[in-house]
Amino acid sequence: SGTSENTQEKTITEEQVYQGNLLLINSKYPVRQESVKSDIVNLSKHDELINGYGLLDSNIYMSKEIAQKFSEMVNDAVKGGVSHFIINSGYRDFDEQSVLYQEMGAEYALPAGYSEHNSGLSLDVGSSLTKMERAPEGKWIEENDWKYGFILRYPEDKTELTGIQYEPWHIRYVGLPHSAIMKEKNFVLEEYMDYLKEEKTISVSVNGEKYEIFYYPVTKNTTIHVPTNLRYEISGNNIDGVIVTVFPGSTHTNSRR
Repeated sequence: SGTSENTQEKTITEEQVYQGNLLLINSKYPVRQESVKSDIVNLSKHDELINGYGLLDSNIYMSKEIAQKFSEMVNDAVKGGVSHFIINSGYRDFDEQSVLYQEMGAEYALPAGYSEHNSGLSLDVGSSLTKMERAPEGKWIEENDWKYGFILRYPEDKTELTGIQYEPWHIRYVGLPHSAIMKEKNFVLEEYMDYLKEEKTISVSVNGEKYEIFYYPVTKNTTIHVPTNLRYEISGNNIDGVIVTVFPGSTHTNSRR
């Protein structure tokens, strides 16, 4: 790749820095209104998405795309005999987050805009058997979630980097191949974003399929190169740039989800 015949130019606007599945959200980089996933649904009204797991109550909202990936993951876990998954929390709007912060206080909750839950990219997963740190569900997720594009966002050994205590229940969607790279290198999202900036271009094979990742800094309007005949996705990093992920295999549709 890289030759002019199979790439085309595309203009990136500043707004795109704040949209996508790879946003870094923490005390420095809050969620903006335009960062919220556009396909948020109430899961209790979508039986086809609640497959293999339960819901804490009828007020769990989630991105449809991410609910589908989660369902796919959980169904594989169920086949392996791990079957007591519940979703305790999904998408929260800014108002809900404010109320939570006022009720729970700074030690247990984040102010509006500073929680990953405000973006629709995260969920809190539980087990109906026991606490996640002891449950087979927790162990299964820790070992396998990367295969489905998820990461454990706040691991035990990275609290200094994330600024958040260990949360074995909080998973975040980033998509493949990113979750596989993060798993292999034991990176949290903070480290992975730095890594992408340093490397700028990465080629990686996951399950024998080759992916390419490109990082571009964005100032006002930036022109980038995207493939003409491969599927790709563009995501901002919520800081100062965009990441282009080029997927394996030839298709002629450029879906920018």
